[in-house]
Amino acid sequence: MMQTGRVHSRHPTTIAQVVESGLCIGCGLCEALAPERWAMTYTPEGRLRPAARSSDPEAGLEILAACPGAVARAHSEDTPCDDMIWGRYHRMERTWAADADIRFRAASGGLLTALGVHLLRTGRAKFILHCEADPEAPMRTRWCISDTVDQVIARAGSRYGPSDTLAGLQVAVDRNEPFAVIAKPCDAGAVRSRAKNDADLARNLVCILVMVCGGASDLGKSQALLDDYGVAESDVTLFRYRGYGNPGATRVEVKDGRAWQCTYGDLWADEAGWRIQSRCKICPDANGEAADIAAADTWPGANPVGEDAGFNGIITRTECGEALFEEAVSAGLLVRGEAIAPREFDDLQPHQVRKKRALAARLRGILEAGSPIYAHEGLRIDELDGRDADQQDASRARVVAGRFSETLPTLKG
Repeated sequence: MMQTGRVHSRHPTTIAQVVESGLCIGCGLCEALAPERWAMTYTPEGRLRPAARSSDPEAGLEILAACPGAVARAHSEDTPCDDMIWGRYHRMERTWAADADIRFRAASGGLLTALGVHLLRTGRAKFILHCEADPEAPMRTRWCISDTVDQVIARAGSRYGPSDTLAGLQVAVDRNEPFAVIAKPCDAGAVRSRAKNDADLARNLVCILVMVCGGASDLGKSQALLDDYGVAESDVTLFRYRGYGNPGATRVEVKDGRAWQCTYGDLWADEAGWRIQSRCKICPDANGEAADIAAADTWPGANPVGEDAGFNGIITRTECGEALFEEAVSAGLLVRGEAIAPREFDDLQPHQVRKKRALAARLRGILEAGSPIYAHEGLRIDELDGRDADQQDASRARVVAGRFSETLPTLKG
């Protein structure tokens, strides 16, 4: 049953309330479904948020039905395996792209890129909706559609910071061709929910592929790196967060030919400086339970020690995802490694375990402070409730101090 609470105000009832309560992740669904009312824009804090175009910004029940700031659901299929932390799945194991170039370019082992290549080569998908570095502003990310294998490979690699991939969802649907989505877990939940009410999307959606997500920072994290180098964003010609190795260096290049780079550890060692957005701190599905396939890093303790050849942990969530993986292995696109047990995955992604166990307490604290939370279904939040009073008190304090609050942007001009 959907855990809807005792009163309607427990959950946001408008898009504005989603944003102002700190529940928005900037996925872009608002702009896709109602471009006449909403446009994605950057806030002064460096977050992508919907700004109201019309005088009726409260209209949006259709959007709220799938908005990841209002509702979160796991997929609903029965599966042979089920775990309290990781949810329903078919398999967990290591894998990597057989193509050495894909494996080198990609963020980890090239799993998602190889699957995108397989889908296009076989014709199962006519295109992929995903994201890329903005050619005009490479520190930033924009949604894109890849029609060719070369485009998918060229756009491989992680994009940290804000991304509004779903702003392109209606463009994808309007093409009326089979397509796949590669995105964040919260985006997957929105696409899955939207497909329940959009027959065209449901008919043409081939699969949803995601990365297991540690959270999306705001743009300030990236800007701080440019500030360290004394570089203006307008001069940047390349901002590569990961890839070209595993994890690969973060590399910045500018117009005059100069370049800087730092290690993954240098960029992310200080957790206090991650600038993770509020919605990510209470994410109910960072593990991709709404997707068909989730790809994860596989460093023990979640900490890479130097560079390696590139490996992914794969979680096939649905029959579709399991079949796709088997096809890609048979076609020679992916190499199959050893199985990963759920408790081993705990060690590879310990922050996900901690967050999953703390989530109920965090949500209680938010409610106690008088702020809404999202509805949730099939994600075992209540069953994992550790009754952590410290987490509950800290979340309540964050809300009371205004640290979850945001201002709904307005369009200029």
